Amino acid sequence: MKVFYSERHKRHLQGDVFEGGKWRAGRDVPERVDLLLEAACSSGLLPVHVDSMERTCAAQVHTPEYLSYLQNAFRDWPYKGDEDRVIPTIFATRDPDAGYPSSPIGRAGYHLQDQLSPIGKYTWEAALSAANVAMVAADEVLKGSQFAYALCRPSGHHASADMGGGATYLNNAAIAAQQLRKGFSRVALLDIDVHHGNGTQRIFYRRSDVLFISVHRDSTNYHPYFSGYSNERGEGEGLGYTLNLPLAADSGDDVFLFAIEQACQRINAYQPEALVVSLGFDAHCDDPARGLKVSNEGFAQAGDLLNSLALPTVLVQEGGYALSSLASALRSFLKGFQCRRSD
Repeated sequence: MKVFYSERHKRHLQGDVFEGGKWRAGRDVPERVDLLLEAACSSGLLPVHVDSMERTCAAQVHTPEYLSYLQNAFRDWPYKGDEDRVIPTIFATRDPDAGYPSSPIGRAGYHLQDQLSPIGKYTWEAALSAANVAMVAADEVLKGSQFAYALCRPSGHHASADMGGGATYLNNAAIAAQQLRKGFSRVALLDIDVHHGNGTQRIFYRRSDVLFISVHRDSTNYHPYFSGYSNERGEGEGLGYTLNLPLAADSGDDVFLFAIEQACQRINAYQPEALVVSLGFDAHCDDPARGLKVSNEGFAQAGDLLNSLALPTVLVQEGGYALSSLASALRSFLKGFQCRRSD
């Protein structure tokens, strides 16, 4: 198994973010990738650096206006201060007949759903490199490998077709799933990050060729608040191809694993030809996200359950911010996921 990554991720600096009525230090620090890469290599994965910076991979799931905005947002921002970041101060209501603003202030509010996703000088470069990491990992599976690990930073599952948020900009998992569709007729996408993958859900909500399932903490009092409820099942051709499995706050291994078992049953019923996993470790009991209380053993068993699906799989890195336990969580997951496979 190979782990794909890019050194360009280090250029994106999240800085302070505004949440809960106050500023706090952003948790998406570059050191996360160093820890995860070392853990992946110590688990037997072969590191592969991705140099490509193709925009076409992101264009598969994102609108031209949004990609243009991300590429030029920092250049066009009129209020650069000491921190040199774009942070929205007004948010769009997104009425169906609303216009598209020309002002960089208006566009920031149109394309960013919160103040957790500042755009700095190198954010576009890092986000596009992460998207290419996901695409190349998917290509590895398309070529016949049974699995690949896309070590993406920034993460992506909160980004929809024309909007970023939750420390994400381009939807790496959706890009991987769309890339897999070039060789597989049906793809399942399972998100086990502690937060609901609202952006991924929006991208595939009206489609039946990609089954989306999310296991996450209940959104009634947790980010992203407005999605991830069990009654959200898709629309049009996609009706019945979205499954949300929200969990109560502080749920531990048993509840988490039972939900993943439910997800696996739905995936088996769907009979996909390939699988994408949005792999977040912020459900860990030590994570500052404080959503769930999953142990290393819980992640090992989750890996074993997903391994039992016996599908060509792309693992796409999402959240996970406890630097002291991040590596051990990944090693545990990979131990379970690889236990009966060879590549």
